[in-house]
Amino acid sequence: MEKRNPLKIYETENQAIVNLSDGKIPPQAIDLEEAVLGAMLIDEKGVNEIIELLSPEVFYKRSHQLIYESIERLFRESEPIDLLTVSADLKKNKNFEPAGGDFYLISLSQKVSSSAHIEFHSRIILQKYIQRKLITISNEIIQKSYNESTDVMDLLDEAESKLYDVAQGNIKTSTESAQNLVIRAKARIEEIAKQEGLSGVSTGFEKLDKLTSGWQPSDLVIIAARPGMGKTALALSMARNISVQQKIPVAFFSLEMSSVQLITRLISSETGLSSDKLRTGKLADHEWQQLNIKVSDLESSPLFIDDSPSLTIFELRAKARRLASSHGIKLIIIDYLQLMNIGSSNKAGNREQEISTISRNLKALAKELDIPVIALSQLSRAVETRGGTKRPILSDLRESGAIEQDADIVSFLYRPEYYGITEWDDDMKTPSEGQGEFIVAKHRNGALDSIKLKFIPNLGKFEDLGGFDSPFEFQSKLNPENKLSDFSEPRNKDEDDDMPF
Repeated sequence: MEKRNPLKIYETENQAIVNLSDGKIPPQAIDLEEAVLGAMLIDEKGVNEIIELLSPEVFYKRSHQLIYESIERLFRESEPIDLLTVSADLKKNKNFEPAGGDFYLISLSQKVSSSAHIEFHSRIILQKYIQRKLITISNEIIQKSYNESTDVMDLLDEAESKLYDVAQGNIKTSTESAQNLVIRAKARIEEIAKQEGLSGVSTGFEKLDKLTSGWQPSDLVIIAARPGMGKTALALSMARNISVQQKIPVAFFSLEMSSVQLITRLISSETGLSSDKLRTGKLADHEWQQLNIKVSDLESSPLFIDDSPSLTIFELRAKARRLASSHGIKLIIIDYLQLMNIGSSNKAGNREQEISTISRNLKALAKELDIPVIALSQLSRAVETRGGTKRPILSDLRESGAIEQDADIVSFLYRPEYYGITEWDDDMKTPSEGQGEFIVAKHRNGALDSIKLKFIPNLGKFEDLGGFDSPFEFQSKLNPENKLSDFSEPRNKDEDDDMPF
C-alpha cells in the first residue's frame, strides 16, 4: 500500500482553503427570493404586481425557479394561487421533491406577513440576475477574445447585442411555446382593436397608409428607384410627416448627402421656400420671417440624422441600438443600401454576397428593435434599356435575390416625367406632370397596388395627390355596386409575378 506524504496532504487541504476564501460567489439575494415567493403564496395581489416583471430564470436557487414556474402556470390558467394549489401543481409536474416539498412551501409562507414591498424586493432580485448575466456575457467575450480566429467586428456586434438585450431587460430565449405566442398575438390584436386608426407608423400618405396600415414593427421595407426619381425626397417627406406632424422619433442614416444638405431640404419643404433660394440665401424680408416662424416645428421634432460616410452594417446596428435606448426611435431610414459595406475584410466576396449580408442584418435589426426599417435602393440600368413606359419590376433590383427575399415590402418609385412621358398609360391618358407612382410590388402581409403621389420639384417633397389614382377607382366611385364599365377591366390575379400591379 502506497504511503501518502503528509506534507502533500497538508498543502492540498490548505490550497483548498485558500481557493474557497479567495473565490467569488455569484450575485444573489436568497432571502429576498424567499420573501417574494412567500408573499405570492399568501397574497394573490402580489402575484398581479410582479408577474410581468420576473421570470423563472431570474431566481438563483433551482427550487425557487420551480416554485415560480408553478405560480406562473397557475396564473396563466386563471387558477387560484395558494399553498395547496402550488403544491398540487408541483406534484402534477413532478417537481414536488426538487422544489423542497410541503415543508419548504410552508416555511416560505411564514417568511412574510403581506406583499407590501414585493415589487421593491423583486427589482433587487432582477438586479442580481442582471449582474449574473453580465458576468456570463463578459466571460464568453473574454474566451472568444483569446481566439485568434474570431472576427473582431463580429465579436463587437455580438457583445453589443447581448449588452443591449440586458439593458432592455429583454433576455432572449431560444424558443417560445405556442401558448405564449397565442397570448401575445391576442394581446396585440386587442391593442390594435382599441386604437383609432393605423396599427403601424403612419407614412403621412393616406392611400399608402390604407394599403399597409402604416409601416409595421419588425418589417424591412425597400424603396427602390433609378437615380433622379426622388427616393431621398420621398424618404424625407415620410420622415417629416412622422417626426414633425406625429412627433414620433425617427433615425435617418444618410450615406450620400450631408446632414446640413438634408435639413436644408426639409426646411424648404416645411417653409415653402425653394431650395435655390435657401442655397443662395437671397431671401426677402418677409421670406426671412416665414423661415423663422415655420421652421420652429422642425426644430423641435424628434428627428435624428447621421451622415457618416461608408457606414458599415455593424456601425449602423450599434448606432441604432443606442438611439433606440436613449431616444426611443420608432423608425429607421437608410439612404441608401448600396452605399453600405460589411466592414469585414476576411469576409469580402462578390458584391451580391455583401448585399445579401447587409439585407439580412437589416431585417435582423428590424426584428431586434421591433421597429420598421426602410432602406432605399438603386435599380439596375435594365430599366433604361426597356421600351414602353420603363416602369420598374422586381427583377430590376440590383443584387435583387437577397433583397427581395429578406424584405417584407418591396416598392418602387416611378415618375414618367423623368423619361419625357407626359401621360399615364391609362385609357383616359391622364397628364403625369408633377406626379409620381409608389408601386408596391411585394407585400408579405398584404395586397399589392400602385399609388399616385404629387411631386413638388422645387421643394423636393411628395404629397398626397388627391382625386383618383385610376379610371377604375373613378368608375367605382360613380358605380358603388362595382359593375365594370367599358373602359375598366378587373386585374388578373394570375398575371406573371414579376408584374408589380
